[in-house]
Parts: sequence; C-alpha cells; structure tokens
Amino acid sequence: MKQIAAALVFFTRLPFWRIKAFNVPAEYFKQVINYWAVVGWLTASVMAGVLWCAAQVLPYSIAIIVALLSRLLITGALHEDGFADFFDGFGGGTTRERILEIMKDSHIGTYGVISLIFYFLFFYFFLENLGLHLACTVILVGDPLCKLVSSQITLFLPYARNAETSKSKTVYKKMSLRTALISALFGLLPFVLLLNIHFWAAIIFPIFAFLGLILLMRRKIQGYTGDCCGAMFLLCELSFFLGISIILKLC
Repeated sequence: MKQIAAALVFFTRLPFWRIKAFNVPAEYFKQVINYWAVVGWLTASVMAGVLWCAAQVLPYSIAIIVALLSRLLITGALHEDGFADFFDGFGGGTTRERILEIMKDSHIGTYGVISLIFYFLFFYFFLENLGLHLACTVILVGDPLCKLVSSQITLFLPYARNAETSKSKTVYKKMSLRTALISALFGLLPFVLLLNIHFWAAIIFPIFAFLGLILLMRRKIQGYTGDCCGAMFLLCELSFFLGISIILKLC
C-alpha cells in the first residue's frame, strides 16, 4: 500500500500529502512507475466522469476540452511536460549527451511546442469521432492500460542517467513478479470488463508504439529517462485511440 500511496503522490497534484498514510519514505518512490496503472484508475475515472457530466450541459466538443483540462490539473501536466522535453531532445539533439542535456533543460523549444499542438489536436479529434459513450469507455480503459504498457520500459532499458543527475532524483526499480501481477490486474481489468470484444485488437497499437519507442531510445540514448516515460504513455494512449478509431471505421 505504501508503494501505491507513493505513486498517487508522485503522479498527481492532489493533496494526498496532507493525509498521514501518504507520508511514505523516499525509498518507496523508486517503485512508483510499477504502480502507474493504479493511478490510471483515478485519472481515467475523473476524466471520464467530467466528460460525461460536462456533455450533459455543454456541447460535446467543449466537454472534451473540459475533460482534458481536468486530467491536466490532476497530474500537473506531468506527462505533457515530459512529452515536450522528449521531442525537444530527440528532435534537436544529435548525440546522446546533447539529447539528455536538452531534455533536462526546463525551457521548451520548437519541437516541444509543435509536438504538443499535434498531440492535443489528435487527442481532441479522436474523442470527438468516438462519441460520448464510447469515448468515456475508451478513456476508462486506455489510461490504465497504456500506463501498464509504458511501465514495462524498465524491463527493456536501463536508466540513462543516475539519481544525482535525474530531474526527480529518483531511479525506478524493475518490477518483481508480485508487482507485475498487481500492475497487470489494474491495467487489464478495465480492458476486459468495459471494452467490447470487437475492439480488443486495438491493444496491438500501443504495444507496437511501445516497441518502436524502445528501439528509438536504445539507439539514441541507450536507455530511458522520466521524460521518456511521459512521452511513452501519451503516445501509447494516442495509438490506442487510433486503433479504436480504425476498428470503428471498419465496422
């Protein structure tokens, strides 16, 4: 439970730290990525709930924006910040050292701005195309599922920095078997229970996105960083939305 508490504190901006049970030692933050899918239940539930409620009183297009803002507020745009830094680094850097240096820079560059613009456009149009009911379902499924997929990064790559040079001062630990089972339960349960079986093939898309990004990171920086994790999740989530949209079109 302390690892889950640490994950909720790390990945959200909700005031969990005010609750005594959430004041956990720093060592537990090395496990937060392994419980990322658990946090997905919270962020997905809030976003889907906001989308559903907002759509009852607002045009659907505006409700999507309100729902997206709700997740940005909960997470403090943590993943989007990493997403922009990832594209700045991989877009502007030509060597491993330069890529890591750019990603650590707090300033956003051209590649980061452009990547965020296209990310939000794709996110918006995917959800608008799905319609309210399916969009809420896909959010509830896609958030924890893609966090589960993304959390496997520690099994494929070493950390590209060390604790001293890391922006968060944390180096994630690899999953144990027990942790992997808990993570898989939280990541796959919504997928199995909520998503129509006709859409199950969409899971292939985030898996291929994950493998493609793993190969890119291995070639460019021989590892991963926290920014890479944020980018991995958002790109896997977009690819999942893409898969759902393609299946919906074909059916």
